[in-house]
Amino acid sequence: MSNGADLIRQMAEGDAEAFARFYDRYAPLIYPLILRILPDPTDAAECLQDVFWESRQRARTYDAERATPDAWLVTQARERAIDRMRGARRRRDAAPLGTSPRPRLAEATAPLERSAAVDRSVLMRAFERLPDPQREALELAYYGGLTQTEITARLKQPLGTVKTRLRLALDRLREMVKPT
Repeated sequence: MSNGADLIRQMAEGDAEAFARFYDRYAPLIYPLILRILPDPTDAAECLQDVFWESRQRARTYDAERATPDAWLVTQARERAIDRMRGARRRRDAAPLGTSPRPRLAEATAPLERSAAVDRSVLMRAFERLPDPQREALELAYYGGLTQTEITARLKQPLGTVKTRLRLALDRLREMVKPT
């Protein structure tokens, strides 16, 4: 069985079967992340297609020294989903009053598929152990796609406080999931 980096290399060489295996391997990891950012399943599925199409197009630019296949794909998925969310927000804000659809409420947590990697469950448990203020700031940044300035306005906290919470949250997560 090929590892992720091998599959990306094979995709770069035009191997359609490698792309299919890559999709089968990573879609269960990526879809819940996208669904957390874009709670509408149709939007999330379209975004998932876009992410994998882009990964196929960008396969030649993948550098195993810079990122694991998981990190490379998660970064692409998060960026694409946040771009879609912000685009929808801009369209909604620009719509004439009374024509904007009611926003859908995201579920508190995205469903985790049974086939998801164990590493993700470890990370989720660590995430849940963060102090509430740190977890809230990190959720707004990572899943909400908000900038630090937007988080400051949302939480009504000073920018320095938000920056500190985000840094501490990331430091704690790294420490909690660090291999022993």
